[in-house]
Amino acid sequence: MDPAERFEKLLADGKDSALLRFGLGAHYLKSGEAARAASHLRAAVAQDPDYSAAWKLLGRALAQCGERESAIGAYRDGIAAAGRRGDKQAAKEMEVFLRRLEREAGA
Repeated sequence: MDPAERFEKLLADGKDSALLRFGLGAHYLKSGEAARAASHLRAAVAQDPDYSAAWKLLGRALAQCGERESAIGAYRDGIAAAGRRGDKQAAKEMEVFLRRLEREAGA
């Protein structure tokens, strides 16, 4: 059973959590299934709005789906979440990704 199958089974068994959704999102993003990843990552940040790592992956997944404006919004929300948690490294990384997307949007 691959990791996604184990995670999906936990989800089906009612063990939903932000961490589980993050794991599923990360797996699907790595597997090239950005839209599926985004769905799970949206659920992760809905459950834990201060989960900065989930916001960062959500921004990446949305950007890969071509949803630039949504990705920009996710990075902005993620930077705010990282600020609330004191997660300076995640905030810096998301600021770089955000600037890149904003430059592309303006080009």
